[in-house]
Amino acid sequence: MTTYLGEFYAILTALCWAITSIAFEHAGKKMGSLTLNIIRLWFAFFFLMMFNTITRGLPLPLDASYETWLWLILSGVIGLLIGDLFLFEAFTRIGARISMLIFSSVPPMSAILAYFILGDRMKFSQIIGMLVTVAGIGAVILTRGDSKKQKLKFTHPIAGILLAFGGAFCQSLGYIVGKLGMEAGTTSYNPFASTQIRVIAAIIGFMFVITFRRSWGKVFTAFTYKKAIGQTLLGSLFGPFLGVSLSLVALNYTSPGVASTLTSITPIILIPVAVFYQKEKLHMKEIMGALLAILGVAIMFI
Repeated sequence: MTTYLGEFYAILTALCWAITSIAFEHAGKKMGSLTLNIIRLWFAFFFLMMFNTITRGLPLPLDASYETWLWLILSGVIGLLIGDLFLFEAFTRIGARISMLIFSSVPPMSAILAYFILGDRMKFSQIIGMLVTVAGIGAVILTRGDSKKQKLKFTHPIAGILLAFGGAFCQSLGYIVGKLGMEAGTTSYNPFASTQIRVIAAIIGFMFVITFRRSWGKVFTAFTYKKAIGQTLLGSLFGPFLGVSLSLVALNYTSPGVASTLTSITPIILIPVAVFYQKEKLHMKEIMGALLAILGVAIMFI
């Protein structure tokens, strides 16, 4: 088991993403994506504070260096503030399954960003993998048009698709910046404490956004929706607490490529959930498209 700890944690991360995406999809339709984001981050901060107090003896990440704080704050703003605001709005418009399928574009985007930001070289297999992943996503979100002039059309609202792609891009950039933050010191900084810094940055950011939009009334009203709050609590446990933290733990035991591939299987996990729990009717091309997208991610790291 010790040989495959990274792979084990990456698969657990994918399971966490599946649970949290379904929970947040339902909660977001009731309370709105902006309200959902600030509440789930409050829950996540509480979980992280309790966990870090027990495991590290520090309720807050006060042992992080100044440079680590700066990088992780930036990572939190990009990934957990902007990125998740896009993603959660996509949940309410096109559903968790399609949103998470589009999110399988995170590894290709990460490879491209790593090329420009970190100077990482791109192998031929990575380019092929990117094309395969894009083809898989395209097979699901595109279909034949109704006329000769319109050869292709989107199978879902274009606004939701663009929001999901925007969230994927921010997640990719936040992931790379977060890695820089964890490695800013002489030793790799604790993944759960790193996540706590990112969450703190996102909470402050959302507080500014909600104040600017004068939406605090909606936030407080949301606590009267017992079912939605329960779903938000569940999603917070498996998302910004366990999911984000386990993804960083996986990076400590395996390569970013292997971790990215295994954490990207969430769309596959969501297929039986959609069929048996949500009673959705799936077309074969949607299943094949999801498999093709994950295959593309795997090819990238051969």
